[in-house]
Amino acid sequence: MNRFHVNLAVEDVQQSIRFYSHLLGAEPTVVKDDYAKWLLDDPQLNFSITLAKENHGIRHLGLQVASREDLSELRTRLANSKGKTFHEGETTCCYAQSDKSWIVDPEGVEWEAFYTHGESDTFYEEQAKTACCTTGN
Repeated sequence: MNRFHVNLAVEDVQQSIRFYSHLLGAEPTVVKDDYAKWLLDDPQLNFSITLAKENHGIRHLGLQVASREDLSELRTRLANSKGKTFHEGETTCCYAQSDKSWIVDPEGVEWEAFYTHGESDTFYEEQAKTACCTTGN
């Protein structure tokens, strides 16, 4: 199953968990002191919030795919979009192990294309260069 992804930077994770749990009609599937994630089937959405000291609001958008083959197809679409791309590859970010690429749209919005294949006990690797893990913290 492919999902649309939205990541928001928030000032208060617990307050936001309460709000979005009511709004989305579901409890988060991952809860940490600095992060929470909802994986919804209706609508197909990977919605996450991340603690940030400033620049609250939409951090980035993305497309989560169900397989490495789907990611390869999505990377071809990124290349054909002619935007500024960055291939991150294997990384640990947002308490997950993923293979990622990024593209910036004509208005400067960062889009993440990723396949998640495992969990992690840490929010991100120090060498991670993703917008998701380094912006606004």
